[in-house]
Amino acid sequence: MSRPVYLVGSVPMADAEAVFRTIGGRLGPHLKWLPDGETGERLDWITWLEPIFRDDPALMPSGKMFRVHEGADPHVRYMLRPGKKPSDVAFANLYYADKAIKSYATLSRLKREGIVPAHVKLQVDLVPAHSVLWLYIEDDLQPALDPIYNQAVKREMDKLAAAIPSSDLAIQLDVASAVFARLQRGQASSYGASKADMQARFADILIDLAGHVPASVDLLFHFCYGDANHKHVVEPTAMGDMVDLANELARRVPRSIQMIHMPVPRDRSDDAYFEPLRRLALSPETLLVLGLIHHTDGLAGTRRRMETAKRYRPEFGIATECGFGRRRVETIPDLIDLHAQAAEV
Repeated sequence: MSRPVYLVGSVPMADAEAVFRTIGGRLGPHLKWLPDGETGERLDWITWLEPIFRDDPALMPSGKMFRVHEGADPHVRYMLRPGKKPSDVAFANLYYADKAIKSYATLSRLKREGIVPAHVKLQVDLVPAHSVLWLYIEDDLQPALDPIYNQAVKREMDKLAAAIPSSDLAIQLDVASAVFARLQRGQASSYGASKADMQARFADILIDLAGHVPASVDLLFHFCYGDANHKHVVEPTAMGDMVDLANELARRVPRSIQMIHMPVPRDRSDDAYFEPLRRLALSPETLLVLGLIHHTDGLAGTRRRMETAKRYRPEFGIATECGFGRRRVETIPDLIDLHAQAAEV
């Protein structure tokens, strides 16, 4: 029996049609959901959102730059203009839904042509405020803008649900290094004075957003420790923080969760990393996906990580740690083939 395959998001191909044709044709039988590749300007996750902050009349550059780690690219941070209040910031359109609706038309056509299996749903990635604001907004302003930005995320959900049949739609929420780096470090932040405070605050935010996704639409969570210049923001010591958050979501989200994805670093095939999976308490309808596929050590390394994982959680889907957007395009065919091979292990 083969394992389900999940793709996190970005794929550096020419456009959505190229992604659908290439991946849908090769991995279609193993997939439940298929992203449009977040091609073009969207390949580097949320860097394409910078104009939303740059062009807002209530915001201005703070004169400071932010890096998620010392080897990452710098990002301009923004602050309020003199005389402006947080409520003056609009976030009128995040453009995720506009782009996804166009991609859905392409996906539907390729389904009719038999290129993509009929059961595969369009996977649309949305990023909560805590991860976006971490890059672009000064720390002291983040708590005030967080609910404003997340209202814009909810409007994107509404536009998606109105335009795409629920039977063809999955909404993914990214829970990225802005969450897990802060939790592992346990340092006070604008989201809490302690690790426990931050765990509670991040869970409340995610539960609120998840509850806004229509019950008939698949709900997915992608957990991440970062991939800027192929480096984590912090190296995860074990899966404990991810398991704790997943259990809280499973307990409190007021609808079903179809998938939770957790990354596995390339050098972690040891029992200590996977042991927290013993206390993972997901509902039967929730698929756990482990991001343990690494192109750099191929099928042999993937199998090592899978064998250890099975001792603690026999049933799981497989994926990479993060999206493909920062990967050289010539490596993509081999990486897709690696997914297919690992699914049959």
